[in-house]
Amino acid sequence: MRAVIQRVSEASVTIEGKKTADIKQGLLILIGIEDADTKEDIDWLCAKITKLRIFGDEDGVMNLSVADVNGDIIVVSQFTLHAATKKGNRPSYIKAAKPDVAVSLYESFVQCLKNETGKPVQTGEFGADMKVALINDGPVTILIDTKNKE
Repeated sequence: MRAVIQRVSEASVTIEGKKTADIKQGLLILIGIEDADTKEDIDWLCAKITKLRIFGDEDGVMNLSVADVNGDIIVVSQFTLHAATKKGNRPSYIKAAKPDVAVSLYESFVQCLKNETGKPVQTGEFGADMKVALINDGPVTILIDTKNKE
């Protein structure tokens, strides 16, 4: 799984002109799923994201997690995170999982975030043409790949 985690002061998802997700302070998570991903990837990534200390404390030091600040979360599926760009100029998405595999992993990831934070998690719509808007706070953007745990 690949995730782009963005600390936001606000974010939203609009599908066919209708706003389907809308948060203030929290995280916008873009998630890409590949065929090799498993429940272990979900559990590890979910725990890592919910414990990331990327929100400022009273001294402005990044010491607080999304749960510590009572922040909200939006998760958006994005198969293009698995784009292979080594050859040519047209990206290949061969590593991205097909919907029959990806949807259940995506839903499990969202459920894991709900369980870890004890709060609802808003989402985009898997496979939809979405317009994602955000104000990246900081900016703070973190990239995590469960196949490369640095």
